[in-house]
Amino acid sequence: MAFDAAPPEPRPLPHDRHQARQRLEHERGTRLAQLHSLTGSGQTADDHLMSTQKDAITKVLREIEDAFARIEDGSYGTCLRCGEAIPEERLEILPYTHHCVGCRRRVA
Repeated sequence: MAFDAAPPEPRPLPHDRHQARQRLEHERGTRLAQLHSLTGSGQTADDHLMSTQKDAITKVLREIEDAFARIEDGSYGTCLRCGEAIPEERLEILPYTHHCVGCRRRVA
């Protein structure tokens, strides 16, 4: 007997969107402070370590902005690779993640 599986409910639920936005805003603020700290460190832009750190922070900032967009379009909390819901615990730790743990391991 075949069962029609209901599509996963978009996450977060409406009452969780505010919390997701708060976590993302906190992450964005932290990364912007780190970027500002690097910029004001007195090191030259040619410093390889500083350049690598800036690139990593900039990448995370883009991921955070993408997560805000996913909240708006209703796809936040859904793995972009397999389509399954990302566990809430993972979203609490990495609110800007777009993969579940299993898919992230396959991507890395």
